[in-house]
Amino acid sequence: MVKVPVKLVTWDDIVTWASTLAGKIIESRWMPDIVVAIARGGYVPARLLCDHMGINDLVSLQVVHWPSSAQVAEKAYIKYPVAQMDLNGKRVLIVDDIVDTGDSVLIARDHVLSRWPKADVRTGALQWISTVAKFKPDYYAYEVKDWVWFMYPWNLTEDLSNFITRIMVEEYKASGKVNWSLLELTEKLSEWYGDEILKVPVSYLGKALANLERNGVVLRLREGNVDLIKLAKG
Repeated sequence: MVKVPVKLVTWDDIVTWASTLAGKIIESRWMPDIVVAIARGGYVPARLLCDHMGINDLVSLQVVHWPSSAQVAEKAYIKYPVAQMDLNGKRVLIVDDIVDTGDSVLIARDHVLSRWPKADVRTGALQWISTVAKFKPDYYAYEVKDWVWFMYPWNLTEDLSNFITRIMVEEYKASGKVNWSLLELTEKLSEWYGDEILKVPVSYLGKALANLERNGVVLRLREGNVDLIKLAKG
């Protein structure tokens, strides 16, 4: 039984959705003066939208909501606010990659309106998960009805790092297992997150393990002719 179903998103998907989203905004005859990207997932979509719509002004704020891939924080909050500027009287488009729970976009919108109450603020996203989101963004490219964890091309290594850590920690708690072969880890990734995760190029798995080793989460060692990954806290 897959614990968290994942779906791999390609760069072609991103380009297509960004073009669709830009088209919907243009058709609405409401053109933003400035785009606010929600860091970090909104960076690429926001930049593509600026390109499609000929918008030069792009800024960002960071909302922390998902502390680890496919895990929700207790409460979303603004980590880094929008830089000092005057947005009153401006048409402001707040952009994220996906409206899932909706908390990130809502808190970003409320933050902007609290500082600049005379701004005309609207929201946009590449994807909207209509079955779980708390609200519907003003603009979206693609409606999602069945929840999955989308692995975007800009956070493949990060997602894999978080998935591997979760697997190793949970398996250690359950059975005391600390040493893993690469094959065992790959099989467990498929078991927990589905075969879709096997579509991620294998080079990203190596990058994820290297990052985890640098951060002191795992150790790489060799026993006989077998390369092993060891949970550092085990």
